[in-house]
Amino acid sequence: MRGLWLEDGELSLEDDLPVPQPAEGEALVRVLRAGICNTDLELVRGYYPYAGILGHEFAGSVETGPDHLLGKRVVGEINAVCHDCAACRARRSSHCERRTVLGIVDRHGAFADYLILPVENLHRLPDTISTDAATFVEPLAAALEIQEQVEVGPEHRVVVVGDGKLGQLVARSLRLTGCELLAIGRHGDKLDRLAAVGIDVGTEEAITEGGFDIAVECTGNPSGFALARSALRPRGTLVLKSTYAGELTFDVSSVVVDEITLVGSRCGPFEPAIAMLASGEIDPTPLIAARYPLDEGLMAFEHANRKGTLKVVLDVGM
Repeated sequence: MRGLWLEDGELSLEDDLPVPQPAEGEALVRVLRAGICNTDLELVRGYYPYAGILGHEFAGSVETGPDHLLGKRVVGEINAVCHDCAACRARRSSHCERRTVLGIVDRHGAFADYLILPVENLHRLPDTISTDAATFVEPLAAALEIQEQVEVGPEHRVVVVGDGKLGQLVARSLRLTGCELLAIGRHGDKLDRLAAVGIDVGTEEAITEGGFDIAVECTGNPSGFALARSALRPRGTLVLKSTYAGELTFDVSSVVVDEITLVGSRCGPFEPAIAMLASGEIDPTPLIAARYPLDEGLMAFEHANRKGTLKVVLDVGM
């Protein structure tokens, strides 16, 4: 089996990896398409000490599993949980104390011909969703997690800081709430993509200090954090959607004085994401900047690392 293998900060294309063998309750999935996201890039930079096959955004078809899924296209939630720890029993299973995470923590990922996931993690795709669009289910679900954590409606002024891969999906999903939305970025072509779907856009000069109820930070860098923080009124909410490879320093006293709510936000609900793609409310395919066959995966990572690049997709299977 082919796969993109990360070890000691070095990424390599291997062609002799064993096909994974599913345990009881798991399915073997043939990967059709997989997307490279910032977390993958940060893992290569050393964000977390992971060794194995990278990748967690995927669409595939079930090769071994229950009859109702055999041969069907699926996507998969990335956290495989134990159901028995304190977090699972408290219905916080995405924070399972013994979880494995596809392509991130102790579970080989999607940049390979095959992967395995628990059957309960898999979601069958309707025929109305293309395989390309299905690759975005996981990051779109992560964008929708904001609405699971924070009330967002027409009465709220919201700013999204960052016009990259995740910021694009966050802004598109928040637009559907009817909130007063502004998306901030530094790349004219990316801002144009947001403007084309009816989102107000601007550069950082467009932010009114203290003018927003909710700020969503999607850059993963300290300047983006500082900008999002400055945008908030007292008792505003700052949602952090990005992981940070390095340390982040900020004025904690101002957070206390202004009674700012900080919300960390990561994985989200798949069913609403699938429904949005199926209905056409969100079409993420214009965000695909390039596609490469798996055999050119190292070139794909080089492309994804270029500043300002949107989604790079690996074509793994037919």
